[in-house]
Amino acid sequence: MTSEVDELKARNRLMWSAGNYDRMASLIWPVGQVVVDAAAIEPGMDVLDVAAGTGNAAIRAAEKGAKVVASDLTPEMFEDGRRRAEEAGVEIADWVEADVEALPFEDASFDRIVSSFGAMFAPRHKVAADELVRVLRPGGTIAMSSWLQHGFGGRLFQTIGRHAPKPPEFADPPLLWGDEGHARRILGGVLLLAFDKHSVDIVFPSIDEMVAAYDSDFAPLVLLRKTLSEDKYNSALRDFQVLIEHLNVGEDEVRIPAEYLLTVGHKPAE
Repeated sequence: MTSEVDELKARNRLMWSAGNYDRMASLIWPVGQVVVDAAAIEPGMDVLDVAAGTGNAAIRAAEKGAKVVASDLTPEMFEDGRRRAEEAGVEIADWVEADVEALPFEDASFDRIVSSFGAMFAPRHKVAADELVRVLRPGGTIAMSSWLQHGFGGRLFQTIGRHAPKPPEFADPPLLWGDEGHARRILGGVLLLAFDKHSVDIVFPSIDEMVAAYDSDFAPLVLLRKTLSEDKYNSALRDFQVLIEHLNVGEDEVRIPAEYLLTVGHKPAE
């Protein structure tokens, strides 16, 4: 099992380093602020951003005066993250290559843990959840955003998944994190949980420009292009375009509400 897990994580790292993650992250950049606000971060707190990407949540936490560690399985993203932090005029204490299922931190190291569409992609949800709880101090708070299955983010991954190789049986579907019942099952035994549903608008000038951007920059599609024949990949791209057309609510532009679940968990003080 260990070799299978390691192989999957290696593939995931390869996938997320493909394309241009930072450009895609800019489409959902406002969510980092929502997550950080929900975590009630205060100056001087020790904060961990899990699966930080290019710093969507980490930078917002640093803006609040926290001491922030940004961690990710894919350190190729850190160069863009450092640039973004510099542009924002904040300092991230450290950028750490880290697997959420085996975080390289001592027990009770952080006052707050945040994750913006990151921790949800760890393949074994209970293992990841246990690690998040382990490194959180008593009295601390976890806040994370996860795509809802019926929203744009969820349906995007379902659309791509129909054309991709079947994941291994041990891997939990990432979209389960958008289900309150699932979150309660893996976190509720330790944390006091609260949930709220939000939406972020994905905006493009036209459908063609949105398809072109995702085709060139969205990591799962970039990797899919490398693994499928041209005809099969074009079929996947057509399915993606149909999804955009179905969900678009804009008139003179493409505007797609992308719904997500905000999960906030409080660890009782000892």
